[in-house]
Amino acid sequence: MYIGILSRSIQLYSTRALFRAAQVRGHRVRVFDYLNCDILIKDDSPKIIYGADEIPEMDAVIPRIGSSNTFHGVAVVRQLQQMGIFSAVDADAIVKSRDKLNSLQYLCNQGLGIPNTLFLNNYTDTKHIIESIGGVPVIIKLLEGTHGIGVILAETFKTAEAIIEAFSKTKQKFILQEFIAESKGSDVRAFIVDDQVVASMKRSAQPGEFRSNLHRGGNSISLPLSSQEEETAIKACKLLGLKVAGVDMLQSDRGPLILEVNPSPGLEGISKTTGVDVAGKIIEYLERNTTKQKQMALDEIE
Repeated sequence: MYIGILSRSIQLYSTRALFRAAQVRGHRVRVFDYLNCDILIKDDSPKIIYGADEIPEMDAVIPRIGSSNTFHGVAVVRQLQQMGIFSAVDADAIVKSRDKLNSLQYLCNQGLGIPNTLFLNNYTDTKHIIESIGGVPVIIKLLEGTHGIGVILAETFKTAEAIIEAFSKTKQKFILQEFIAESKGSDVRAFIVDDQVVASMKRSAQPGEFRSNLHRGGNSISLPLSSQEEETAIKACKLLGLKVAGVDMLQSDRGPLILEVNPSPGLEGISKTTGVDVAGKIIEYLERNTTKQKQMALDEIE
């Protein structure tokens, strides 16, 4: 099997892990910088131009699209899918999950738990709007932040008001979320591959910090999920159309609350914490589905 990895660099941990996992299993594999992929829309023959040449025929591709490059990255993935190449993550599913506000709206509407959330477009009475989601402390979160950047805990109304005013004046898109005290600065990440939880861990913030992201110095331990947490994570991915994803949840008194469903989750933290070869699980998923896709094509010919 010939596998392409769409990534900015092979030096990134997750990209290297996927590259090695593919090689170990005897596959040809190549990394393509998706920002250097040009899209040729012509008649009924879609193509990707990489450098001076057409991108080679491949069996499958693994998108590792950064949030700041979603538009171009998704366009490349969609073009590859139109060329008949199987993608580990569907282009439309990336779009749906990357819009944090939209995904939370959709998941909540489908009955999954989320923290009380407020998208603020025009504020006049800060105290009233904060009380509408449970009062202070309150989490103020940029919609396009990653790795805990742009996530702020406001412990008083005055602090919240100052942050809201600053974000509003600089035209930032942000949400307010209730602070779940019983989570005690921890969250749970479930890694989903092909509708199954293949690894899970609990991340805890450093003393004096409320963000549990490992990039912010948080600690992590391997943690089996409860049946409710597992069902919630899998359902969230199915609803968003994601076959490979990381689901971040808070443990609350009213059950698991979804924070985010990430279509391009990092492999380093979850693999080192749990000891699970997550990259290998993703390659095995490609093996199963490219074989299935080829068989379906043969059946159509017959």
